[in-house]
Amino acid sequence: MLMLIRMTPLPLISLLMIYGVSSADWGVSYSHSHICALKDSSVIMSCTYTYPTGHQIKTVFWTKNTVKGVEPPDLSEDPEYSQRLQYLGDKQQNCTIRLSHVTQKDEHTYCFRFTTNKGGIWLGYPGVSLTVKDDPDLQVESPERVTEGDSVRLTCKSSCTLTDRATFIWYRNSQPLTERRDTNNQLLLQSVRREDAGRYSCALHGHTYISPDVHLNVMYAPKSISASISPSGEIVEGDSVTLICSSDSNPPAEINWFKGGTFVGSGRIYSISKISSDHSGEYKCKSRNQHGEKYSDTVTLNVMYPPRNVSVSINGSVEIVEGDSVTLICSSDSNPPALNFSWFKEDESSAVGSGQSFSALQSGRFYCEAHNQHGSQRSDIVTVTEDRENQTKKLI
Repeated sequence: MLMLIRMTPLPLISLLMIYGVSSADWGVSYSHSHICALKDSSVIMSCTYTYPTGHQIKTVFWTKNTVKGVEPPDLSEDPEYSQRLQYLGDKQQNCTIRLSHVTQKDEHTYCFRFTTNKGGIWLGYPGVSLTVKDDPDLQVESPERVTEGDSVRLTCKSSCTLTDRATFIWYRNSQPLTERRDTNNQLLLQSVRREDAGRYSCALHGHTYISPDVHLNVMYAPKSISASISPSGEIVEGDSVTLICSSDSNPPAEINWFKGGTFVGSGRIYSISKISSDHSGEYKCKSRNQHGEKYSDTVTLNVMYPPRNVSVSINGSVEIVEGDSVTLICSSDSNPPALNFSWFKEDESSAVGSGQSFSALQSGRFYCEAHNQHGSQRSDIVTVTEDRENQTKKLI
């Protein structure tokens, strides 16, 4: 005679054995022992079951909150579930169900129960525990850093089970990416650019909850390199000057300065105090990080200074025939070049001539003075003598 087989919700499963049948032949397996779902969504509880060969399934149904010694109710006959519960399984192995429009009232532990034609009864304990939440509790998963040109995939994850119809909305810096609304939970950025860097978050269409921000850090080689000089106006010898290198890069770049092809300093700011004419020239900066390097265009440092090294020379032969004039030339080193020259005869307060050249018609001691807007300097004294015996004038 066959005996009744019944699974009861005890910590240790008890089974009244049928002669020649092992308890290992009976069982219910759930894909998930706990499911978290959003309010008003549909939940699928995937399930399979086994039983001994030779048995045929007589009845199948799902129940909830089983109590020892109490006949479990069939949820399909419960008015609160009958319109929302759909059995997707069969009477062979599949016992999956769909529960629609779930609310917090549906937070229970659900179990599958079946009977066979030979008196076997099995209850799949402990079953599936269902939690229902108002908000999706979203989190964005993203790589901490990417390099410009890479493809990046951001994933919006929820602690609750979402339906296949769930639609995600993505935000960058709190602004919606309207072109990125999709039915999957991933945001793909192909050939990422530095403009793609920022704070990303996601939301579920129809819900007000927005995930916490995740920062996407896009690394790239230096670009937009430029060099500038401060002050930008005229620079005079003795001034203090600052050269500034601007560079757009991530991570921040190492900056080196070059005058011509010679390294002269490092750092975004290169300062020169009490500048001299020797500092004049073309400067450029080089910006470098682990992703590449780039040079700026050159900037010209033009240092102004007053005349110096002023000297007098004679134009032509030193031997001059008596009666002729001697042409003296005034030379100087200055920036800008001296354009004003004055000639003086020793012991005379007034100038005896102007211009870079001066014709000395008589003997005497002369000097010149060169001028630009930054100052003036006089030359050493030169002596024009007349040799009456040889009838010549000479410059001493």
